Amino acid sequence: MRVRDWQEIVEDVVDSDVDPAGWRAVGGDRAGGVGEDTYLAHPAVGVLQFKTYPRNPFKVEGVGARVARRVDEDVRDLLPAEDADGRFAVTSPPEDEQQAGTVGRRLAEVFRAHSEAPTDPDHLFEDVMEAVESPAYGPMEFDAYDRPDRLETLADTFEDAEAALDAEFEDVVDEDVRRGFH
Repeated sequence: MRVRDWQEIVEDVVDSDVDPAGWRAVGGDRAGGVGEDTYLAHPAVGVLQFKTYPRNPFKVEGVGARVARRVDEDVRDLLPAEDADGRFAVTSPPEDEQQAGTVGRRLAEVFRAHSEAPTDPDHLFEDVMEAVESPAYGPMEFDAYDRPDRLETLADTFEDAEAALDAEFEDVVDEDVRRGFH
């Protein structure tokens, strides 16, 4: 397991060439200290974990790693089902004005179509994700004030990775505290 900056983990997700709707996520308050824990999983990628905290209102710091190369049955049962209430998405900003215009036109068409026909929120979400060409999206269970039971069980399942990431994460937090928050 290689611990890296959390944004590198997100870049791996963006660069992955897998079904964007196949991702699942679980996240919440960190068990022992500042920040949040998040697990992202996809059957073709495995399980990724990252620990983050808001350094200031404009910058998030953290670490992450791939904690499993595949999603086995035990882990799959800990991930949210397709019909879960929460959703997450990973997007990239448009590369230039032309792409921004194309994405804007696609989004306008999606909203027009959904405003004229009976639809449900899940279909709208999926159509928006396709319009913005999201590389990863899906159901998520997240609690910013506590730890969902699934998160606690995932942390127990990947106990060694949890310990390694916690140690690296504490170093990042301590370094920022010594330098002072910006």
